[in-house]
Amino acid sequence: MINTIDYHHIFSEIASEFKEVDDLGAIANYIPELGKVDPTKLGVHLTTVDNQHYAFGDADEPFSIQSVAKVLSLTLALKIMGGDLWNRVGVEPSGSPFNSLVQLEYEKGIPRNPFINAGAIVICDILVTCLDDPKNDLLAFIRKISGIDSINYSSKVAESEKKCGYRNYALVNLMKDFGNIHNDVDIVLDLYFYLCSIEMTCKELTNAFMFLASGGMNPIINERVISLTRTKRINSVMLTCGFYDEAGEFAFRVGLPGKSGVGGGIVAIHPGKFCIAVWSPKLNAKGNSYKGMKVLEALTTKTKCSIF
Repeated sequence: MINTIDYHHIFSEIASEFKEVDDLGAIANYIPELGKVDPTKLGVHLTTVDNQHYAFGDADEPFSIQSVAKVLSLTLALKIMGGDLWNRVGVEPSGSPFNSLVQLEYEKGIPRNPFINAGAIVICDILVTCLDDPKNDLLAFIRKISGIDSINYSSKVAESEKKCGYRNYALVNLMKDFGNIHNDVDIVLDLYFYLCSIEMTCKELTNAFMFLASGGMNPIINERVISLTRTKRINSVMLTCGFYDEAGEFAFRVGLPGKSGVGGGIVAIHPGKFCIAVWSPKLNAKGNSYKGMKVLEALTTKTKCSIF
């Protein structure tokens, strides 16, 4: 495939247009370590399926990817458990805040999807059951599929999340009461907090997520990560559930499957074409990167390149 879009020029255009626009978001300082991040950071990296790279700004600076990592834990759990996984977590948009207890109780401990907190905690429970050394095995998987051995957890961020994770403790205990958590809640949450503490750059994120743009095969490492069918399933859940209760807005404005995190990162996929990662730490009221959402909307508007 020959790529004819000049992404370098488009990124420069977008940056110029955003120079005079106020960033109305706020950093996720309810997690103390995230509150220390420079709010003016902006990084973009796009990798095409034929291994062309386009970057802008702070694309090579590591940041806490937070809930973006939930796509990778889901991928590993699907590889291990297959379709039986969906007996314990749904695939529907939540329409509620990502840490809602009300919806979880109403639906008897079965989370709506694997990307809200409760759903990702269930995925962590599955990994605790199936892996000999869950934290190290998960990290080894992410390093392998990205081809980058230096990716790591931030123990400072994980401990910071643990100290203020009262709602997550409530979620896991409620699901334990309904029988949907099979392991010790502290062990499950420890893996969950470390999952969210993974640090990567925008470039590293596109490496790790390239398999979703290439039918389950990562062309950078020339290795199949997951089957074509399961790639389709993951992209579908990203499109409908990847932005908490703002997934419809992202699909409407950007038109790509994607996943956000409260560290300000967003990964988006154009199947068959590219993977893009954007990082801007200030969040909107729904917990998604304020500027990141707008950058991606501008990108797909200028390139006329969405899945629709």
